[in-house]
Amino acid sequence: MSAKRRLSDQDGAWAPSRRQRRVIELVAQGLKNREIAIELGIAEPVVRKYLREIYAKIGASNRVELALWYWSRKQEGNAPQ
Repeated sequence: MSAKRRLSDQDGAWAPSRRQRRVIELVAQGLKNREIAIELGIAEPVVRKYLREIYAKIGASNRVELALWYWSRKQEGNAPQ
């Protein structure tokens, strides 16, 4: 199954938490885990934990797929709110 197919199959039912949405936005802006941790005032391992959870929910395997997932939804007006 292609990455594109996995992402579209799993995106309808999941609503990210406020913190998960912020992590997604910061990844989509190109920030590294350390920069996200500083921005949010959390430890870098916590950022990695959020990313693992997010990847599992949308079927992504890396931050590029996550950013593409986010920007495609933002363009459609369906970005996580």
